[in-house]
Amino acid sequence: MYKHLFFDLDHTLWDFDRNSMESICELYEQFRLTELGIESAEEFNRHFLTINRRLWAEYDNNRLTHSDIRHRRFRMVMNALGVTDHSICDELNEAYLRVLPRKPHLMESAMEVLDYLKNRYVLHIITNGFDEIQALKMASSNLTDYFQEIITNQRAEAKKPDPRIFDFALTVTGADVQESLMIGDNYDADVRGALNAGMDVVYYNYTTRPVDGPAPTYEIQHLKELMTLL
Repeated sequence: MYKHLFFDLDHTLWDFDRNSMESICELYEQFRLTELGIESAEEFNRHFLTINRRLWAEYDNNRLTHSDIRHRRFRMVMNALGVTDHSICDELNEAYLRVLPRKPHLMESAMEVLDYLKNRYVLHIITNGFDEIQALKMASSNLTDYFQEIITNQRAEAKKPDPRIFDFALTVTGADVQESLMIGDNYDADVRGALNAGMDVVYYNYTTRPVDGPAPTYEIQHLKELMTLL
């Protein structure tokens, strides 16, 4: 039934939380954040993940720009931790963007699943990330060779859930929407976006969040379920 599989990258294949945690822990030591009164790297990371996730949700809904995220996130983390000195926040963000995309960790069973699918389907990426950063992530985790086309919001000039990024992906790949399947973890960006573009979708709901909206075509809690589903 399907010929083209379109994967989200962060949180679907590339383990953002683990890679980010390692990066944040390195920055905690490098910038000697204990001297600012931040008690542990774990505390710093916990606040960062919460705030970063919230800012990206605002970005997906067109309420923030990418520059806003880069400028605000570490300032917001410092405020949440009671630190009023923001003088290193821009430098922290630049260092984070250097370290993060070079981390190699993937979601559980991601490589096994891709090895199973690569000779059965044509694989692509659709991501709201940016060209250079996403290319580094994929190279660092040995994902690049699995995928024919990497569709970024920068390349498509639109971002999920906007149907235009899905239309762009279909045009670039020469795929028909009826033979295409989106696979992603973000209900609003991946599921709503694909359904609004007329594309079937697998909701990778590894956090088992209740679905609040149109039902996805398929729902899985583990990537290995794709090997029996497809």
